[in-house]
Amino acid sequence: MTTVKMNLGERSYDITVGRGLLSSADKYFNLKRRVFIVTDSGVPKEYAQAIAGCAEESLTVTVPEGEGSKSIETYGELLKKMIDFGLTRTDCAVAVGGGVVGDLTGFLAASYMRGIDFYNVPTTMLSQVDSSIGGKTAVNCGGVKNIVGAFHQPKGVLVDLDTLKTLPERQISSGLAEALKMSLTSDAELFSVFENEVLTDEVIEKTVISALKIKKSVVECDERESGIRKILNFGHTLGHAIEAEEEMRGFYHGECVALGMLPVIAPALKSRLVAVLRKLALPTEYKGDLESALKFVTHDKKCDGTKISVVLVDEIGSYRIEKIGTNEFAELVRERM
Repeated sequence: MTTVKMNLGERSYDITVGRGLLSSADKYFNLKRRVFIVTDSGVPKEYAQAIAGCAEESLTVTVPEGEGSKSIETYGELLKKMIDFGLTRTDCAVAVGGGVVGDLTGFLAASYMRGIDFYNVPTTMLSQVDSSIGGKTAVNCGGVKNIVGAFHQPKGVLVDLDTLKTLPERQISSGLAEALKMSLTSDAELFSVFENEVLTDEVIEKTVISALKIKKSVVECDERESGIRKILNFGHTLGHAIEAEEEMRGFYHGECVALGMLPVIAPALKSRLVAVLRKLALPTEYKGDLESALKFVTHDKKCDGTKISVVLVDEIGSYRIEKIGTNEFAELVRERM
């Protein structure tokens, strides 16, 4: 078992990584109170049941699997269930699932009674390496991803690697795209692992921990994304635009990020990135309507009027952030995709 400490002063918390942790969640979370558990229909029921079994009093709500549940409508329905359950400001919410459940539950906790405690139990590769930590919570609205949200740090995160055993290979690959993203901007050694090593269970565990440590260090320096935290958006400007164009169907998030990295990595490095993407069974070309997707770039949260902050990688393990016009970004994409 490995514990990674997120150091944010009074908002600090532990990220515990190991196997067989769910049945002893009360050792890591304060569950001696009312616990509102949110999961989705694609998550094995026993995961939420294990958390509920550790709680003093709990209510588990299951939302439909998929990005569609991260909506204003679902958010409103769950708020009503929290009220009916009698949840108070001293109680807590627990997310058991992937990034959709984590973002949704975190935003519920951030806004219910102006903020209650929130714990995250990520059960997908994507959420384990990235979205479960850092405190960014949100729902989608009007076809725009994560447009309504808040910063609300969890009180603790429990990463049980055994939950990955039930995932299809495509979801594993999608999640690893986020770890790959972090290696390109911040860790050449981790990128070398992707290039040269077989992704055994042991290697995947090390990859999860490495990715968490990278994100932890970035969040500690820039909790609210006013500076360096923008590097975590590498590949996301075009990636989110593709998600919006596809109406968040047909592609997993990590697959869109994989495509989004292609135009913002130096052309001299593109062949190495493409080789790793193929190794991970991630897409290397977008066959949809690129021009239509590019129209969504102006909705990106990093967009300020006609300019957008873009993360570029000229050398593996390092980055630069450049503010360029949205039209210039579109030309860059057309040229390099």
